[in-house]
Amino acid sequence: MPRFVLMLLPMLLAMPCFAQQAVSPLVRTAMEEVSIERIWSHTEYLGSDRLMGRAVGTAGADSAAHYLAEQLRRLKLRPGAKDETYLQRMPLHGSLALPGCLFQVSVADTIYELDLFDDYLLYDTGDNTIVPQPAPLVFVGYGIVAPEYDYDDYQDVHVEGAVVVFLSGEPYSEETDYFEGVQPTVHSLPGMKQRLALARGAAGSIMIPSYREHGGRTWREWRDIFAFEHVTLLYVEPSNMTMLVNPARAALFFEGAAYSLGDVYEMDLNYEMRSFPLEAQIRFVGRFREREFFSSNVIGVLPGSDPVLRDEYVIVSAHYDHLGVGPPVRADSVYNGVTDNALGCAGVLEIARGFAAMPEPPRRSLVFLFVTGEEKGLLGSRYYLDHPVVPLYRTIAAVNVDGLAIVDTFNDIIGVGANLSTLGESLDAVAAELDLTVSQIPMVFQGLDPFALSDQIAFAQGGIPSILLMEGIQFRNLSSEVGIEVFVSWGRSRYHTPFDDLDQPINRAAVRQHVQVLLAYVGALADTYRPPQWISQSRYSMERLRTIVESR
Repeated sequence: MPRFVLMLLPMLLAMPCFAQQAVSPLVRTAMEEVSIERIWSHTEYLGSDRLMGRAVGTAGADSAAHYLAEQLRRLKLRPGAKDETYLQRMPLHGSLALPGCLFQVSVADTIYELDLFDDYLLYDTGDNTIVPQPAPLVFVGYGIVAPEYDYDDYQDVHVEGAVVVFLSGEPYSEETDYFEGVQPTVHSLPGMKQRLALARGAAGSIMIPSYREHGGRTWREWRDIFAFEHVTLLYVEPSNMTMLVNPARAALFFEGAAYSLGDVYEMDLNYEMRSFPLEAQIRFVGRFREREFFSSNVIGVLPGSDPVLRDEYVIVSAHYDHLGVGPPVRADSVYNGVTDNALGCAGVLEIARGFAAMPEPPRRSLVFLFVTGEEKGLLGSRYYLDHPVVPLYRTIAAVNVDGLAIVDTFNDIIGVGANLSTLGESLDAVAAELDLTVSQIPMVFQGLDPFALSDQIAFAQGGIPSILLMEGIQFRNLSSEVGIEVFVSWGRSRYHTPFDDLDQPINRAAVRQHVQVLLAYVGALADTYRPPQWISQSRYSMERLRTIVESR
């Protein structure tokens, strides 16, 4: 240490400590220059009928990718893909189940044949998802193993080589220390249950919708959800049969068993779930239309200004794909996905423009990442984590944008995932400077943890502290009650339907405000001297350590 520094050190230590301003003057200027006209122009293109809903692997999605790449080129951002382009191409496999699939249920000397779409639906499709010879069935309760709650549906049954049957959902609880009370946990996700069954040696899995969890959903609504092509990363094709069975037909599985399906529903209501073998066997041989194709993530990089910190990165992500063309509703079959997520992509483009226009960029580099295949299981973000264009261990944070505020301007903000890392502290600082409060997810929306429902969880599983910012319910022109009613009505009538389109009412002032908040937050992360850290209890912190050790 130089001698003059040693002499000054006592004085430096005695000086008062001034907190770093979270939102810099340059970012404040960029916030004022956010243009709703530019945002809406991008949204009109991405959400138009001519892109046919941007389903992954279609011409509409490819057009969206090229449009986003062109916008990044005009902003003079550095191409992020390895081949010096903006497009990170990834191989995918698509499969669609066709009429003529054979699904037989054998009970004693009777064989029943179930019909695709009317009686059952397939989560995974393809030539690997068959059970060519009759396999026994075993009922495994909810299909959950949760050591943290001392819960194991597989404890008393043997399932290797069998097909397991389970109810959707998880044990009901009002105690927050047991399955997080009324807040569903990741254990209730069908994918978690299916992977657990595969790990236990099961030949396949069948889920029956629980009336307690899905009492208001009709089988027609289930059919519409499953009407689209199943897509996977080419190198992780499905390897076993996974399906959803109509409760009206599921009683067949329980014929001759110790308990009927009615008994199981009673167990579900009375907190007395148990697992037991079934007398039935099933056989499934599918017919599928399959294809292999490429889709692309779109990536642009804005290098940071600090000679040291520019080698660290903040990702700003949004998915540009949607559902495409599906079952018609009131003669409209194009699922445009305007708020989910053409509007979010347009917002990220405007954030990128704001930072690119600054006379000096933030200290850290910014990665603007538009991912494909989110609607098919976060495929684009998972591919990026397998093939990162900048080191994961040098990526300090990921801010995901999946939708923007459309109801009204707001006085509070919600950080989905903020409690998992010190990203929450950064949000508190930014919100305070913007005269916003930070709120928790309102109880009325306490469904499945939204952190698990979009690309932020993929980045977290890659070890990167991640967050999604949502507007709260302290609206400026509407009461919270009215605002909630509007949002709930939107979810029921427009979400994942053809009516999430350009004709729906969208509060443009709310959109602009949300983009301004995101710009401020990203700027604060890019300029901070203290990169975010996972809290010690986080299940993602070990993956972070692994990427650091491996310099990945």
